[in-house]
Amino acid sequence: MRIAGWSFGKFEARLAVLPAIAIVGCAIWLMLPQASDAESHSAATPSEVAGLTQGISRTDDPVATQATSPSPGPSAVSTDPNQAVPSDIVLPETIAPANSPLDGLKIVSQSWRRGGLGSKALVTFTLRNTNDYAVRDIEIACNFIRRDGSHLTARRRIISDTVNMKSRKRYARVLVGFVNVNANKAKCSLVTASRV
Repeated sequence: MRIAGWSFGKFEARLAVLPAIAIVGCAIWLMLPQASDAESHSAATPSEVAGLTQGISRTDDPVATQATSPSPGPSAVSTDPNQAVPSDIVLPETIAPANSPLDGLKIVSQSWRRGGLGSKALVTFTLRNTNDYAVRDIEIACNFIRRDGSHLTARRRIISDTVNMKSRKRYARVLVGFVNVNANKAKCSLVTASRV
């Protein structure tokens, strides 16, 4: 039986040859040379290096520096020989590292109770911000433990409210999440906060 020039007798033979063609194609593909990272950054020829370095002067050579830099005016010349950097440029060592908003943020008091038929944890706590800026998006993590001290559940909650600088704010009955019914104690701590 022939349909549009194809015979069913040759179909099985063609189907058996197909995996062999795929294997040969993959083998050829793997043998082809591929550019590695080391080859993609070609080595510069000496003439290219000489052309690049002609326009660059060395900064540790005082003669080359004086020859290429324009002479400063009389008011810009420093009389102190130890001063190497102009006064308007701030050195990286003099910049103080930024403090984390958590450095001046503390949970002063905390307590918790059950809600929702005993399955939800409602936490009441007071935050004190001693920073010189307001803080918001405060994330707290509460760990719930049994009477014997073994850990049961850990829940996190983000308070998207703002605590002003040098102030306190009380949050009453904040839903932290579902908690194990065997939980007896809770300890909350600060995780992250954003500076306003």
